[in-house]
Amino acid sequence: MFPWIYGFHWTPMHIAFLTIFGCVIVVVAATVIIAIRRTRRTLSGTSLEKMQWMSEFEDLPLFARACRHQMTGETPSRTCHQEFDCRTCSAHSQFLAKTAPELAPATADQAVYGLAMPLDRYYHRGHTWVQPAENGCYTVGLDDLALRMIGKPEQVELPAVGTVISAQGTGWLMKKGKASLRVLAPMDGVVVEQGTGDAGWYLKIRPKDEKANLTHLLRGSEVRPWIVREIERLELALSPNGVGFSLADGGELVDEMSEQAPEIDWDGVGGTILLQA
Repeated sequence: MFPWIYGFHWTPMHIAFLTIFGCVIVVVAATVIIAIRRTRRTLSGTSLEKMQWMSEFEDLPLFARACRHQMTGETPSRTCHQEFDCRTCSAHSQFLAKTAPELAPATADQAVYGLAMPLDRYYHRGHTWVQPAENGCYTVGLDDLALRMIGKPEQVELPAVGTVISAQGTGWLMKKGKASLRVLAPMDGVVVEQGTGDAGWYLKIRPKDEKANLTHLLRGSEVRPWIVREIERLELALSPNGVGFSLADGGELVDEMSEQAPEIDWDGVGGTILLQA
């Protein structure tokens, strides 16, 4: 039958083999085409920063991914699977129906082991705070734990005015010694003004929509249990560096920790606390 094979003749076995082989080729080709289409849909609907955050979030240990409602004792055990974006979490609204923490007056400071955590603002789990400002804008700064850990950065790279930023994307970059840190943006919006560390804030943001959706940010009674847990995370992050400490006896975190202990890998420790996996 085949001119290059003398004496070849088709048999039912040949036909069956080629039929099965053809089916396998069709299945493999269809699988590849479906995978390519799904990847294109994902890439078109998801920004690179969001994909980076999704990857980093999956690499976080379970202790760091605890649900805010577990930390407050509303549920005995629950791990976040929404990349800390409670805006897309169906269970969050059910918890809020029972208890809905709110902001407090500016005079109601929450001191935790000496850390100043004012309750008149929202907190992002990447250690930034968000405070309503004038003209519908919001002021963004670093919380006291991040400030004491990093100290005064040697270099800060802020997004230009007019830059659109998204929650969990890059808020700004900082360098201190050998540490290069990416601070996560706490909310969606457009940068309308740049600040400085000396001013106590870094960005002013105008929300994308008329009213910002800050459902994913911690507030009120959620702040204390969260920051206590974050201090525990800091203890764990410092342990591999041969540095251990405990605040159970009522001590306080010192200022400029990175300068007090320059031998520590603050690039790794800072990245861990700022949720860079």
